[in-house]
Amino acid sequence: MPGTNLTRDEAQRRARLLTVDAYEVDLDLSGAQEGGDADGSGHGTFRSVTTVRFDSAEAGADTFIDLVAPAVHEVQLNGEALDAGEVFKDSRIALTGLRAGRNELRVVADCAYTNTGEGLHRFVDPVDQQAYLYTQFEVPDARRVYASFEQPDLKATFQFTVKAPEGWTVISNSPTPEPSDNIWRFEPTPRISTYITALIAGPYHSVHSTYEKDGRTVPLGIYCRPSLAEHLDADEIFAVTRQGFDWFQEKFDYAYPFAKYDQLFVPEFNAGAMENAGAVTIRDQYVFRSKVTDAAYEVRAETILHELAHMWFGDLVTMEWWNDLWLNESFATYTSIACQAYAPGSKWPHSWTTFANSMKTWAYRQDQLPSTHPIMAEINDLDDVLVNFDGITYAKGASVLKQLVAYVGMDEFFQGVQAYFKAHAYGNTRLSDLLGALEETSGRDLKTWSKKWLETAGINILRPEIEVDAQGVITSFAVKQEAPALPAGAKGEPVLRPHRIAVGAYELAGGKLVRTERIELDVDGELTAVPQLVGKARPAVILLNDDDLSYAKVRLDEESLKTVTEHLGDFTESLPRALSWASAWDMTRDGELATRDYLSLVLSGIGKESDIGVVQSLHRQVKLALDLYAAPEWRETGLATWTAAALEQLRAAEPGSDHQLAWARAFAASARTDEQLDLLQGLLEGTEEVSGLAVDTELRWALVHRLAATGRADEKTIAAELDRDKTSAGERYAASARAARPTEEAKAGAWASVVESDQLPNSLQESVIGGFVQTDQRELLAPYTAKYFAAVKDIWNSRSHEMAQQIAVGLYPALQVSQETLDATDAWLASAEPSAALRRLMTESRAGIERALKAQKADAAA
Repeated sequence: MPGTNLTRDEAQRRARLLTVDAYEVDLDLSGAQEGGDADGSGHGTFRSVTTVRFDSAEAGADTFIDLVAPAVHEVQLNGEALDAGEVFKDSRIALTGLRAGRNELRVVADCAYTNTGEGLHRFVDPVDQQAYLYTQFEVPDARRVYASFEQPDLKATFQFTVKAPEGWTVISNSPTPEPSDNIWRFEPTPRISTYITALIAGPYHSVHSTYEKDGRTVPLGIYCRPSLAEHLDADEIFAVTRQGFDWFQEKFDYAYPFAKYDQLFVPEFNAGAMENAGAVTIRDQYVFRSKVTDAAYEVRAETILHELAHMWFGDLVTMEWWNDLWLNESFATYTSIACQAYAPGSKWPHSWTTFANSMKTWAYRQDQLPSTHPIMAEINDLDDVLVNFDGITYAKGASVLKQLVAYVGMDEFFQGVQAYFKAHAYGNTRLSDLLGALEETSGRDLKTWSKKWLETAGINILRPEIEVDAQGVITSFAVKQEAPALPAGAKGEPVLRPHRIAVGAYELAGGKLVRTERIELDVDGELTAVPQLVGKARPAVILLNDDDLSYAKVRLDEESLKTVTEHLGDFTESLPRALSWASAWDMTRDGELATRDYLSLVLSGIGKESDIGVVQSLHRQVKLALDLYAAPEWRETGLATWTAAALEQLRAAEPGSDHQLAWARAFAASARTDEQLDLLQGLLEGTEEVSGLAVDTELRWALVHRLAATGRADEKTIAAELDRDKTSAGERYAASARAARPTEEAKAGAWASVVESDQLPNSLQESVIGGFVQTDQRELLAPYTAKYFAAVKDIWNSRSHEMAQQIAVGLYPALQVSQETLDATDAWLASAEPSAALRRLMTESRAGIERALKAQKADAAA
């Protein structure tokens, strides 16, 4: 029984049999404001009529079309009515006896609105009580809105007709038409995959502009709910978008492939954004209601550029099957960050620092889990791909693409990409199509490179091997490469890989670490000599993988480590600082550097760190290290030291600066003494102030949350804050604060609302889980370990993927760092017979406990 799954074998058989020409999708959303027609499922429904024309390669063949719907009223194949009760089972409609050549199918169904962020999501804004709809179809959820051949290589044209309530706007992939009697008839799209079709509908606020180049005008639109309109910085968003259009069209040598480009900031969105062709949906938390640091603007800009890059790589040319999802996401990530780094006039030329500091640490973390897998993962079915939107797919993939660019040359890389787009426009491809184009332009044989980088798992370690004479002159220098054993349970064998790296030599000059030499070379095998350094005076610091060209853990030699420990904040450039910070964090996670020593290192250097993104990452990492990796008997000492330092930095920061705001948030997250909590209370009530610090809506909620978690803010305080902020964001923050309170009643209520009921929408469920898990409340949360293992399998089997994954990951007892938790996890894994996807999530969580135990032991021994 397939349920809602689809295997790769089934998809390949269907693709061999069918060529899909066109869909006509007619949706009646006129009842959306009221919630649709009740169908007894707890969710309202809407009428969906799909007509699809397709060719069959064989006469008399059988296949199926996908549909997830509460009811199917009519199925007609080639004019003949089929018995819907017979042919519609397991989210599929069986189609038998196809004609050779052209076939036409008509399906009339009632499809359901959702509150999970999958399919057609319906949200009611508490500010204006209006309903807002948007679709989210990746990976397999177009079938929740219309009958579809749900796989990326069965492309077709799509013509949507939508009946909507009076006063609404409807946006889709094609330009928005003028409605007639509240019916919106869109022109057909170019040939695209089902998962990038889209519909967004509601009384959205919009701002419009154009992008003009070479005599062509592309209409641009930005949409959000009216309740967010006052905060929408459309000019800034348009500026980033135009920069992306300029840079991508030049680098890809292919004009933007769709008729218009809309960006829609939508509520309760599960991901960052989605690359629907010409109608990108973006989480509306990116419409900033309060002051944020420049790091937030940089991340938003990267998201905007990432989705824009997908219009070419992903939408114009699309992967044949989901095993190349990594290439889709990695290409968009690499090119978006490259655009920020190299586009003329970019506000974020330091974007590779941010990449090293955030994306790569995510990749290194993911690659050390038992579930690590080759970048080119084996995706046998939809269940496999749904848990594969991970740090390998996005971050390691992009890191390796950056390495590939260094290996073949940037000009050669983009020349290959240009040929690829021209050869495969509006079609589907495999990895080999891109690599073949790059081999042509670069002259490099990429078969060995691909096998070692894309078809194997794990991280290499690079170490310098240096010999110097009595005068401090280098007599021998080599790069040693190691391939550590893969994590227990991981498949495959460790391998040495070819790396293109830079070696940087740094000297102290005027108290600053300045690069005096850079050598770029190929590293291959276990030992690679670097003769260029022989005969030269040993520099203060030798940094392998300088400029972060490759993907590897880097270790410093003893002398360099000593200098960096004393002068980490003194590098004149942000990237070597970020690489050094990342190396220290990596050593802490691996138990090679004690948490207390990591804290000392951060406190000695963070005051000199100018890059606000790095500062905020260090805040998160220190807090995580203290909560999970510190020896339990020392943890409170470490937290007290950190919180006092955060307050000191807050008071010393330039008034009104990004650093001041970041330190305010860091202090608020860990304030613990009566005096510190009194300050939070005073800032909230206006009886205390820090010069230049705006205690605005978002910061107020951060203060309320910490006061609630420490028992200082009761229900009355939370309700009063919600009264000040009667928005959907306010509702999320209030739900989280209520769940954070340190009482048995608060925990029981939060648990019941998530585990025992399935009524919470995705965003509120996420907020409640975030509030429930408080690092200062281990004892209070301990009884929920057994409850979690008793409930998690049933939840996985009964909830949608997004909702189930939130619970399975978010409520795992990660704070209960003990052998008992490992034993409980092992017992569950041995007896529960979970699906492969749930087993993977559980083993990943278990690995977190194992790592924390090892790090705590290292910290205790320090």
